[in-house]
Amino acid sequence: MDLEEFDNVTLRYNVTNCPSIDEFRNQVYSTVYSIITVFGLAGNGFALLVLVKTFRQRSAFHIYMLNLAVSDLLCVSTLPLRVLYYVNKGHWNLGDFLCRLSSYALYVNLYCSVFFMTAMSVTRFLAIVFPVQNLRLVSERRARLVCVCIWVFICAVSSPFLMTGQHLHPATNKTKCFEPPERRTGGGLNKLIMLNYLSLAVGFVLPFLVILLCYAGIIRALLSRQHTAQRQKGAGSKAIRMIIIVMLAFLLCFMPYHIQRSVHLSFLSQTATSCSELVYMQKSVVVTLCLAASNSCFDPLLYFFSGEGFRRRLSSFRSTIRTQRQSQRQGAQPPLGRGTKRERKLVLPSTAETEGTATTGKGNML
Repeated sequence: MDLEEFDNVTLRYNVTNCPSIDEFRNQVYSTVYSIITVFGLAGNGFALLVLVKTFRQRSAFHIYMLNLAVSDLLCVSTLPLRVLYYVNKGHWNLGDFLCRLSSYALYVNLYCSVFFMTAMSVTRFLAIVFPVQNLRLVSERRARLVCVCIWVFICAVSSPFLMTGQHLHPATNKTKCFEPPERRTGGGLNKLIMLNYLSLAVGFVLPFLVILLCYAGIIRALLSRQHTAQRQKGAGSKAIRMIIIVMLAFLLCFMPYHIQRSVHLSFLSQTATSCSELVYMQKSVVVTLCLAASNSCFDPLLYFFSGEGFRRRLSSFRSTIRTQRQSQRQGAQPPLGRGTKRERKLVLPSTAETEGTATTGKGNML
């Protein structure tokens, strides 16, 4: 259910002579989606590069981070299509396939993010609360299986977004996307309400409850181990950072969207509404959908501040790049040429550095 559709549906149900929010909608969506595209591509692209380059150090947590980064990149790659649509004042000229794909990608990412964050929270919970059982319960193979199940499930339940493509709006003679092609009937609205509550329960409430239980167990375990060895403090700090970032993502991105979607559907069922209520509801749709899309910018923070060894992976990656650049510079310098022994001293280190660079490059091919 695309909230971008609901602002137009509301007009058809209730008041037809209220001021349009098209200008507000076009400006906000085009601006916010552009910002999300820049930061999302930069943050997730760099994170994915580091995760792939250090794939030999993989763990179950690493597998979830990798899939989350892929999901974010797929989503932000389609946001420029939405930007073009709103820059063109709500006129779609990119074809029916890209219209369907753009709607589909946003919601696949939204719920993949929810489930991958839930899986990461459960993994951290098992590692801290049940460290012995964690060795048996958590493995790379099971993490891959969980990721496959998440992708298949989310892609399947989001498939209705592939059913609605572009259409011609008769009043404006514009080709529309992300908007409903015909007026909803009472039965259609009831179906939307039912689907909304189903997706609300499965896609938000249930994962959020699981995350809350995991974090409650983590905090309790950390408080009961205040006098344990110093080596456990690192795991505790990573867990606290993860709790903060995931809770911020849920409270700022996912919760407003799901609450507003439910309120808006209830609003559509009313027969008498004022223009002020209608405009307020439509503008809140724009704001909450932008917040939902911004979850792609939160995930790089999750990788950096709470990922297992991500900063160590980043340092290793930076050291490799620095070594390669130094080797290239030194290899380009001409020998001083003052005596045979000095020439040999210059040649031998250069050869060793070249071999070291080749070895490093081979290690990073994975």
